[in-house]
Amino acid sequence: MSKTHLNRRHFFLGSLLAGAVPSAGYSSVPSLSKMGYKSPNEKLNVVGIGAGGKGRTDIRAVAETENIVGLVDPDDDRASEMHEEFPKAARFTDFRKMFDKMEKEVDAVTVSTPDHSHGIISTWAMQRGKHVYTQKPLTRTIWEARELAKAAEKYGVATQMGNQGYSNDGARECAEIVWAGMIGEVKEVHAWTNRPIWPQGLAAAPKKAKVPKTMDWDSWLNIAEKRPYSPEIAPFAWRGFEEYGCGALGDMACHILGTPNMALGLDAPTSVECLKQEGKSEHSFPSKAEFKFKFPARGSRGPVDVYWYDGMKAQPTNIPGIPAGEKLGEGRNGSVFIGTKGMLTTGTYGEDAWLLPSSNMKDYEAPPQFLTRSPGHYRDWIRAAKGGDAACSNFAVAAPFTEWILLGVIAMRHEGELQWDAEKMEITNNSKATAMVKPTIRKGWDFFG
Repeated sequence: MSKTHLNRRHFFLGSLLAGAVPSAGYSSVPSLSKMGYKSPNEKLNVVGIGAGGKGRTDIRAVAETENIVGLVDPDDDRASEMHEEFPKAARFTDFRKMFDKMEKEVDAVTVSTPDHSHGIISTWAMQRGKHVYTQKPLTRTIWEARELAKAAEKYGVATQMGNQGYSNDGARECAEIVWAGMIGEVKEVHAWTNRPIWPQGLAAAPKKAKVPKTMDWDSWLNIAEKRPYSPEIAPFAWRGFEEYGCGALGDMACHILGTPNMALGLDAPTSVECLKQEGKSEHSFPSKAEFKFKFPARGSRGPVDVYWYDGMKAQPTNIPGIPAGEKLGEGRNGSVFIGTKGMLTTGTYGEDAWLLPSSNMKDYEAPPQFLTRSPGHYRDWIRAAKGGDAACSNFAVAAPFTEWILLGVIAMRHEGELQWDAEKMEITNNSKATAMVKPTIRKGWDFFG
């Protein structure tokens, strides 16, 4: 059994089973105040980095209980709604300038920026002792994910990746169904999404345009190489370009595959292959793709294959053994576990798990509850920042999960089955693919500032 698997098992059997904060309270740990932790009754001062798009949801969720003291976004127009909602919050377009000015008064940050900037922003925050909530996928490249896990352990801050399905009650019940042996040993998982809902499979390169007066384009580019501004990239469609995003796989797999990752204790796969692409493009990710990840035996668990399909207009029809007419997941998003004794399907966040065929639900009785239920994904992180148990998708959990998802992103650019050596962080049969494990970092945007 690998060290990573032991760590995850310890997390779920230790931290999750511990339930809420110990009855002795935070004050029972005398070192917390010295480490910068606040009392549960004292609000955190939080800066929202990335104030438009998904950042609005993250900032509002945290603002329910904590103070929003700053907003960072290179696009003033995109951030205008949050500027109006939090008029007292300091405003910046460059996160580095925010840290220069506000470092001493900030306790935590939310990072809701394009994927390519997650790594550097999260690292800078942790180096300065700030708790970090970073949107999924945790990073754009495997090397960055591993570095974030190291930094979180080194600096001892509370972390969480924004894959809220990990906090969903349904995800936990699904894991309990699997662990109770109700569908036998799981041999395959099939998962799918209707994404992308932004342009991919482009026939031509994005058209150049004048940078809007409301945008700090250099700060938006962040670690990425300089290139002309294009409205076909920012502010919305950046996910379709490998310099900034991870396509539909990066957008939705950390949600939909979160429950399988939890229930099956998945570690690093031995290989990944992009089985099919439609709309293959040199300018962007394809409009549709299928993948196969091979996972080895994990302790007493046998090997398992995970299949991913994106660009789906309806639920898949090629999953073996599914009776005709059965609803799967939410239709356009979901997953199916295929075991030796039966099958199980779930929605995007692991919710509404049910046995297949659905007639098996007639006599269904929920398995004994084994995992505690979460207070909510954001509150789980806030509780950790105030001295409670580690959040359910803290970087020790989220980084290895993100790593194997990102192998699929690499597979879109290289034909054939890619063999993965996780310990060496190397694709052993394709050196060009290995080169994509680590990002190119533009001069002046060093991770260690």
